[in-house]
Amino acid sequence: MAREAAARPPEETLALWKREQALLKARVVDRDTEAWQRDPAFSGLHRVGGVDVSYVKGDSARACASLVVLSYPELEVVYEDCRMVCLTAPYLPGFLAFREAPFLVDAVQRLREREPGLLPQAGFGVACHLGVLADLPCVGVAKQLLQVDGLENDALHRSKVRLLRAGGDSFPLTGDSGAVLGAALRSHEGSTKPLYVSVGHRVSLEVAVRLTHSCCRFRVPEPVRQADIRSRDHIRRSLGGPGPQQESRSQEAQRPEVGPEQSPEEPPGEGRSPKARSPGPRTHAEAPGPGAQEQ
Repeated sequence: MAREAAARPPEETLALWKREQALLKARVVDRDTEAWQRDPAFSGLHRVGGVDVSYVKGDSARACASLVVLSYPELEVVYEDCRMVCLTAPYLPGFLAFREAPFLVDAVQRLREREPGLLPQAGFGVACHLGVLADLPCVGVAKQLLQVDGLENDALHRSKVRLLRAGGDSFPLTGDSGAVLGAALRSHEGSTKPLYVSVGHRVSLEVAVRLTHSCCRFRVPEPVRQADIRSRDHIRRSLGGPGPQQESRSQEAQRPEVGPEQSPEEPPGEGRSPKARSPGPRTHAEAPGPGAQEQ
């Protein structure tokens, strides 16, 4: 029987979450802090990580939280941690981190205890909240544009996307406030649909864009892609076979969808459902990344 996560939390809980977000926001570092980030070839970078939370279809409480670590620049998986979890916090726009981040922080802590030498030097699929809690340089990446601070997937935006001619081409996403919230990136030569990259923690936007491009064998950065694939496979095994189809983020339909959901350039048959998830960064409401779907 499908289970549902808890109902909307009381106002005092929301107030607590907002206070915690403000404290975390004050701790975010939006500049490069590592020596490898200052090298155009990223020499000194040997490990990159990705996280994902995939839900069992029809069950908004049961999910698989996954963390993978890949070698760099080979992009081969060297560590994997997938666990079935039961989420108790509800989904609320802008507060996804309070629903999912505790399980991802636990995965990072297990890695620190078991294989400290495999701790990633940079993380994908995470942003401010998890980056600060785990104290790791991280990058937010999403397939869809969050319409915030005047950003819209309008004719002007689409015309700029068409000017991204080659893999690695990008343009900044500037809100009505004048703040640069991230960048639209053509992540792979074979993909015409952009990714939306935002700074998470301890990395500049310029480095975040270059690093994302360098980790893309297909449209989505390989650490996130592998975390998604392996979390889905783990759910199938845990359910004792093919079982019901899984989906990442059962609340997908609750979010405004801007743009396509799946790139045809991505390889088929790797555990992805026809309605593929968009790997968005885990952001908090006060500091949303441009690609962060309200998760």
